[in-house]
Amino acid sequence: AFENELGVQPPTGFWDPAGYCTEGDAYDFFRRRVVEIKHGRISMLACIGYIVPEYFRFPGFLSPSSAIKFSELPTGLAAITKVPALGWFQTVIFLGNMELFACYQDPKKQPGQNSTRLVIGYTQVKIGGISGWEYGPFGVPNAPSIEDPELRKKKLNAEIANGRLAMVAIIGMFFQDGLTGSAWGDWSLYTDSPLRAYESEPGVQAPVGFWDPLGLSTSGNEFDYKRRREVELKHGRVCMFATIGYIVPEYTRLPGFLSPSYGVRFDDVPNGLGAFSKVPALGVCQIIIFAGLVEIQIYNDQVKGEPGNYGAGFLGIQSIGIMSPGWKDPEARKKKLNAELANGRLAMVAIIGMFFQDGLTGSAWGDWSLYTDSPLRAYESEPGVQAPVGFWDPLGLSTSGNEFDYKRRREVELKHGRVCMFATIGYIVPEYTRLPGFLSPSYGVKFDDVPNGLGAFSKVPALGVCQIILFAGLIEVQVYNDQVNGEPGNYGAGFLGIQSIGIMSPGWTDPEARKKKLNAELANGRLAMVAIIGMFFQDGLTGSAWGDWSLYTDSPLRAYESEPGVQAPVGFWDPLGLSTSGNEFDYKRRREVELKHGRVCMFATIGYIVPEYTRLPGFLSPSYGVKFDDVPNGLGAFSKVPALGVCQIILFAGLIEVQVYNDQVNGEPGNYGAGFLGIQSIGIMSPGWTDPEARKKKLNAELANGRLAMVAIIGMFFQDGLTGSAWGDWSLYTDSPLRAFENELGVQPPVGFWDPVGFTKDGDVAAFRRRRAVELKHGRVSMYACIGYFVPEYTKFGGYLSPSMGIKFSDVPNGLGAFSKVPAAVGLKSSFSAVTSRGIKFSDVPNGLGAFSKVPAAGWAQIVLFCGYIENTGFFQGKQEIGIMKDATMAEGREPGNYGLGWIGAFNTIKKIPVLRQRKLNAELANGRLAMTAILAMLFQNGTVGSTGPEMWSAQIPEYANTVGDFVPKNV
Repeated sequence: AFENELGVQPPTGFWDPAGYCTEGDAYDFFRRRVVEIKHGRISMLACIGYIVPEYFRFPGFLSPSSAIKFSELPTGLAAITKVPALGWFQTVIFLGNMELFACYQDPKKQPGQNSTRLVIGYTQVKIGGISGWEYGPFGVPNAPSIEDPELRKKKLNAEIANGRLAMVAIIGMFFQDGLTGSAWGDWSLYTDSPLRAYESEPGVQAPVGFWDPLGLSTSGNEFDYKRRREVELKHGRVCMFATIGYIVPEYTRLPGFLSPSYGVRFDDVPNGLGAFSKVPALGVCQIIIFAGLVEIQIYNDQVKGEPGNYGAGFLGIQSIGIMSPGWKDPEARKKKLNAELANGRLAMVAIIGMFFQDGLTGSAWGDWSLYTDSPLRAYESEPGVQAPVGFWDPLGLSTSGNEFDYKRRREVELKHGRVCMFATIGYIVPEYTRLPGFLSPSYGVKFDDVPNGLGAFSKVPALGVCQIILFAGLIEVQVYNDQVNGEPGNYGAGFLGIQSIGIMSPGWTDPEARKKKLNAELANGRLAMVAIIGMFFQDGLTGSAWGDWSLYTDSPLRAYESEPGVQAPVGFWDPLGLSTSGNEFDYKRRREVELKHGRVCMFATIGYIVPEYTRLPGFLSPSYGVKFDDVPNGLGAFSKVPALGVCQIILFAGLIEVQVYNDQVNGEPGNYGAGFLGIQSIGIMSPGWTDPEARKKKLNAELANGRLAMVAIIGMFFQDGLTGSAWGDWSLYTDSPLRAFENELGVQPPVGFWDPVGFTKDGDVAAFRRRRAVELKHGRVSMYACIGYFVPEYTKFGGYLSPSMGIKFSDVPNGLGAFSKVPAAVGLKSSFSAVTSRGIKFSDVPNGLGAFSKVPAAGWAQIVLFCGYIENTGFFQGKQEIGIMKDATMAEGREPGNYGLGWIGAFNTIKKIPVLRQRKLNAELANGRLAMTAILAMLFQNGTVGSTGPEMWSAQIPEYANTVGDFVPKNV
């Protein structure tokens, strides 16, 4: 009966787990809905009240008579101890007044639609201006309600949903505050937790520590804990085997018959879930009996009551008759047990994922193109679905297939993206220029007084914050509210929103160009959302809007700044944050693993290279008649090495790991007392490196070479797997989508077709042409820019850059320093009249980025309009059909970058010699690429050194440097 009521939303639909509405009583439903809305509204205010005081408090006194300031009130539940009795009385009276009179719920009106009423002597009195007020959006009295029924329903549903979320949130805040004594829940203060009993158990590892989200250990019962740990270990061990069993059959299978009596070979059994269809019934019985036998008879009695320890030794080898001493070192043993638990947990997640993708796609390795029933397929052609990820919804928000929800989320995404693009610009621009004058004349706050970044909050007055909130609310509620044609984010504002300020825009009539622009907006908005969060993060940690990390003295990574491997140019590099816990044991364990992997990969890399030039003579396996010469280089070698040979390799590696290179010397990761190049392990004594600097240099070299080798061997495997050749003969890789572009312009030695980021791997010709046209434009602009950097060092135009502003070309500095001279964009008319008499010549304009300081605002407008005119308005229409977004170079049969202007844009033609023409076009591409690199380097060196001329490379030599003979410097 209540399925169509407000609050019935995906994914739960009508959710009433306690069955309050089972009797179908409409009055009870109305009453509970009113209570839910009230509680939700109070909880939303309460959540804000928990969060805001952490950042901002009211100035002055909460209670002047009691001399209690707002700043003296603790956040959270502790505030109750500071509020005086009269304050509580005021609170109760206020709430009662709101409940009975100021925000009364009339039973005849919709739940949550409150109004005022006047009651005299138990009688409700209707007096105009006092009673009968209703509250509109945001609680504004007598504000007009939202007229659009769909939009109104959407807003009311959002209020209910947010209220429910706030009720859960505030209860969680109360809970953690009550247990920890801190409003933000410092759980290190919660010493009474029964989970503390297990903090030192195996499996308690960073980053989550003791992790029990279901609360299975809250009882503190040791028997239950050990039973669950035993089950976890068994499941993990089985899943590790199962994961291996999913992977190995993709590369190799056992020879012969799985079931001779049924004639079923191992090769006949498909990988993954499909195997169940081939295993005979008796085979399934054998598996079950074997598993039961192992469970009941072999791995049953625990040793010393330790979960999962059945006396089987390391890797269970004692259960097959091979004795193992185990791990005597307590730290090494704990490390191995933690590793087993972590790997088992990972394997449990992995095998479930494999089952899931296998079941949905019918393929053990999950070919998702086979999953035609996916509800996400409904959105494959929507804007924002772009390479390389396609339709990307990792949280599954669109799995319901609900179009309304999809459009609502897309609208929110667009709004957030637009705001974040402005916010990102707002973070960058104040580093170079600011508005003149006062931000707040009444408070005497200038724009120059406001720091960039998060620090700005400390300078913006309270009324200024209110203005910002009201402005954003006005835009949200009144201006950008009604969608055009039901299209998310389209509020009829036109291109770049210029219709909202009265400038009419026809929009994009070409469907392809429009889709391209919408995709670009989404992509840029997503990038801006990531960028602004990164800016907030680094600003908050470093106190600097641009993130001067040298100021972040609390970083746990500082503990490792002097460790081996911290080398230029990256310094201490830990992009995944593995060392953020500051745990020395974890750091040393990862460094040991890194060294081992690096050493193995250095050997592996050598093993890939040497067989190309020489091989060992004789037999690899005399019994099998396999010679070393018979073994191909690279991955193909697996097909020739006998099974016993593989076992020998595994046993040898295990022996080295367990017995030889095990005990560290002086607790130093990777130091097993083997000496330089490990020669002590084969009986040749080595004194090692006694010089500390030389030793550190050698250890750094080993780490760097090991890292390089890890990258190198993965690359070798990759190219070997794709080309079938250990040295990667890419001419054999015929399936490459890049082959489609091998004959295009720009494919030149020594790199051939070079696309390191993989932009063209989809083989999309239209996308290739678009990128090539963009590359050519950027290259041409950069070639002009490079010339513009060089020429002013030797000569400048005479006369004025701007006669009206009195700016000469010679006044404009070359380089970045020019930014400091750009006049403000406000008061242009008065600025023009004020400086007309100054006169600015071309010779006044400095070279490089410094020139920006001399170019007036109107000059910037000219530059932007000129570029836009060239780009979009058909300047070359006489030669090609180029109108607004009609780039004829990207059409079928057209040539990217060819606008009919001829060689060097001189409206001429190159002689019709195909070889000469291709050579010239290739040269243009190559020169453009070089110019793009060069101009970035010029901007970089200009910005860091502050000069564009040759003097920036000159060493600063003392005045006595060229003196001959004995001398004493003047400054001594």
